[in-house]
Amino acid sequence: MDAANEHPETQNMIVITTPTGQIGGRLLDILLNESPTCSDELRVIVRDPARLPAAVRSRVDVVTGSHGDAEVADRAFAGADAVFWVVPPAPRTPSLNDMYSGFTRAAAKAFTTHGVGHVVGVSALGRGTPMAGRAGHVTASLAMDDLIASTGVAYRALANPTFMDNLLWEVASIRDDGVFTSTVAADRAAPLAATRDIAAAAAGLLRDRSWSGTGEVRVLGPEDLSPNDMARIMSDVLGRPVRYQQQSLDEFRAALVGRGVGEALVAGYVDMMRAKDDGLDGGLRRTPETTSPTTFREWCEQVLKPAVQA
Repeated sequence: MDAANEHPETQNMIVITTPTGQIGGRLLDILLNESPTCSDELRVIVRDPARLPAAVRSRVDVVTGSHGDAEVADRAFAGADAVFWVVPPAPRTPSLNDMYSGFTRAAAKAFTTHGVGHVVGVSALGRGTPMAGRAGHVTASLAMDDLIASTGVAYRALANPTFMDNLLWEVASIRDDGVFTSTVAADRAAPLAATRDIAAAAAGLLRDRSWSGTGEVRVLGPEDLSPNDMARIMSDVLGRPVRYQQQSLDEFRAALVGRGVGEALVAGYVDMMRAKDDGLDGGLRRTPETTSPTTFREWCEQVLKPAVQA
């Protein structure tokens, strides 16, 4: 019998995938440094342990490799009660199904083999909407959620809108030209979330595992904003004019191809952005549970402005 299944009531291990990523890295920091009452042991799966600070490596159990690899997943999830699951980007993937469900399949088997009790995954808004079946990465994320849920683990999908932090890809354009771009209409308001709030939501679920069954936890930020609203706030915070420039989907596609993104990923991004402009993320009612705290203005002051000034 696997050691993780002999005494399941004593399991006290959280496994974090993508511990050097935007969300996984912040989650690891929360669990190590902001959770003094958290008694869980921490294990991380990372391709290159050298990317973890030495102070972090000394405090966690490190499994080296890809969490999509069956042997790595088998080692990493032995003795684990909870897992934080993120699918990493795969620019040359042959299909979105391969990138999401295909990558997750070995882990899903290991969840069952080792009696993992709880899994928290990073996913997307859109379930139950008319656009959900034709929204590219969102559609593939929801199929991944279904795969994980089918294992019988208690599963919570963090259902996220567009990340505020995506603007960090446009720091040079914002700094040098006062311009940021997307494909959605300039006046279309939608929720935005800071990745640090997504990490905090994951930390809460991983620390308090009294929940069961499957479901989603929406992380909606405190307000809906349009690109024009965002431009106004960025201009105010940065003390310089910033304007929004809407791209056509063809222009967006060409920009991705120019950066070497593979065909399947490009098609998935285009379909997702088309669905967002059709209102995929809109019209959601906030509750105290779904309203994450960081405002876009706060994020601009604390994250974007230092990045632009650097």
